[in-house]
Formats: sequence, structure tokens, C-alpha cells
Amino acid sequence: MKPFDRLEGIAAPLPMANVDTDKIVPSRFLKTISKAGLGDALFADLRKDPDFVLNQAGRAEARILVALDNFGCGSSREHAPWALEAYGFRCVIAPSFAEIFQNNCRNNAILTITLEKGEVDSLISIISDPAHCVLSVDLPDQVITTSTGETFAFDIAPSHKRFLLNGENEIDRTMALDTTIDEYEASQRARRPWLATALVVEL
Repeated sequence: MKPFDRLEGIAAPLPMANVDTDKIVPSRFLKTISKAGLGDALFADLRKDPDFVLNQAGRAEARILVALDNFGCGSSREHAPWALEAYGFRCVIAPSFAEIFQNNCRNNAILTITLEKGEVDSLISIISDPAHCVLSVDLPDQVITTSTGETFAFDIAPSHKRFLLNGENEIDRTMALDTTIDEYEASQRARRPWLATALVVEL
């Protein structure tokens, strides 16, 4: 995965709560097991509205999304973060997230930031002005800076932070333990050889 360090980019305000994964990527796009083309599926139904934020001038290149409570609720479909990543989003900021969605984002190199509701409201108010729509997100220092100079500190689990900084996911973490796993399996074969005996079934 691409490591996440610092990001400066256009932010898109989405002042909606309970944005579920079907709104993020409608179910009719779930037939694919590839990320290719899923950027076009992102918020497909909401984008039918010409006034939707990603249809507005200057917002099509947004890399940061700021939404309200319980973002990513609904089904656990991984296509939702796939679509966000394919579109170009690297960071989503909200007061709260669905846990499975948040984990899926981490495994797809998307930083999810949880802030207090009042802080999110302030961010949305600032970035709603096209003249101040750029945000800077600093993961090492855990701070968001607006183009008007306001700063918002955020917390993140150390393991989540490490994954993003190193561009890792759960598979990478398991593969890093490959030698330890091999040593454990070898010790088990030595101590309990009968467990490694192949079962032969005669037909």
C-alpha cells in the first residue's frame, strides 16, 4: 500500500449523518472484485444531483472528505473504501465511524480521523467556502491545519498510525511474522509428529 505521511489537498464537505455503505457505493456496483472503475461508482446516486458537492466547481479533485456522525454504517462491503480510494480520497474526517468500515479504510491506506462534533462543524463551515477548501493533514504530528490557520489535533491508535505510515495492512503484518510462524510449526511437528501425519483415505 502507499504510505500515508502528510497530505494537503482540497476537502469536500458532506454535512450528512449516517452515510451508509450503500450511499458510498450502491449495491449494483458490487459485482466486481476489482477496484478498477470504482471511482465512478462513488456516491453514484448522490452525484445525480447537480448540486452535490463533488459536482461543484473545484471539488472534483477533492482528496479529503469531511462528514457527520456514523459514516460508513450499513453493510461491511469493502467496495466502499475501494471506491473512495479509487476516486482519490486519502482521508475521511467525521465525529464517528462504523468500526468495520474504519478497519477496511485502514487496510486500504485511507486515514479516518475522529473529531468532536463541534470541531467537525467548524471544519465544514470553513471548507464550505471555496476560497478556504484546502486542508493539510499531518499524520506524524496528528494535526489538521486549515488554510485560514486553525488547527485541530486528533488521536489515533498507535497500531493504526504505524500501519498507515509504513503502508502496511493485516496481510503485511502476518507476513512479517513468517519466520516466527515457521519456527512455531517446526516445534509443533517435533513435539507432536502425529499432527503432521497425512490422512490417507482409500476409496
